[in-house]
Amino acid sequence: MKRVLITGITGQDGAYLAKFLHNKGYKVFGTYRRLSTPNFWRLHYLQIFDKVELIPGDIVDSSSVAQALEKSNPDEIYHLAAQSFVDVSFNQPLYTGDMTGFGCVRILEQLNKFNKKIKFYQASSSEMFGVEKTPLKNEKTPFHPVSPYGVAKVYAFWMVNMYRKIYGIHASNGILFNHESPIRGLEFVTRHVSNGVAKISLGLSNELYLGNLDAKRDWGYAPEFVEGMWMMLQQKNPDDYVLATNESHSVRELVQEACKIAGISTSKIKQAKQKLRPYDVPDLKGDYSKAEKKLKWSPKTKFKKLIKLMVEEDIKRWERWLKGEQFPWDAATSGEDSKVIIKKTKK
Repeated sequence: MKRVLITGITGQDGAYLAKFLHNKGYKVFGTYRRLSTPNFWRLHYLQIFDKVELIPGDIVDSSSVAQALEKSNPDEIYHLAAQSFVDVSFNQPLYTGDMTGFGCVRILEQLNKFNKKIKFYQASSSEMFGVEKTPLKNEKTPFHPVSPYGVAKVYAFWMVNMYRKIYGIHASNGILFNHESPIRGLEFVTRHVSNGVAKISLGLSNELYLGNLDAKRDWGYAPEFVEGMWMMLQQKNPDDYVLATNESHSVRELVQEACKIAGISTSKIKQAKQKLRPYDVPDLKGDYSKAEKKLKWSPKTKFKKLIKLMVEEDIKRWERWLKGEQFPWDAATSGEDSKVIIKKTKK
């Protein structure tokens, strides 16, 4: 039985990947940060929590990384843990650099000492391209990041390449464009919109506030993207791959489609200055042709179907809550949604 270590197993990608690999017959280990409020809802939601072995750890601590390797003794590592919010990176650039950039190197360094035969996947990001003007980004497109998050990811990307070339480690970068799902965090615009329109459609909220409606992104479906991660580590030789949909859509299009599915007016969606980033990349669109050719990977769930999946799932969640059901869910612990829940419960 193959053994795998997933850092950041409690996140969207980590949870989907854990389920995918468990179904493939892997023994799955995952690291998580100890928090006052445990964040295992996605693992419970996907009914994978009791099928994985969780290891408390912190990628800013090399000894913690070493202990995770000793305990899991993996054949493959999928490094997904990071400070992954672009907005937050402007307010916490040092922490973002340490967590998102140096965290990757700490794992590579410990892996190099522990067992060089372990295959390593690094979660790179389309934010590395930033304002580079090529309309369709691929593996040869230069990087021009414009956020501390993007800069940290570029550093990690080149360190993966260095460890691959100098130490012979089977290390690959997955340059993933935005990938969403019903278990995406509420901090991300797609889920913020799907959850917001769901509440409005059920009379639980009146308005939804957003930032830049003109920003365009290449949005795919997360379960398909984690399969692409696995495909990369099954190759004989390590390499770097873009996973994307070759399409980009604006936040405005996202809003229009979500409102249509929820049956509400777009007039309920407002723009707010405080929601704007210090700098927002205007358009990001990826070219997955290399992954299609070498990995036989291609996206199946396109934009409209993805938004439908997310909006309908969030409506179902709020309907279930209104009926008094209890289930794994992030709304109860989020600031804005918890106010709705408390207010309604008191009535």
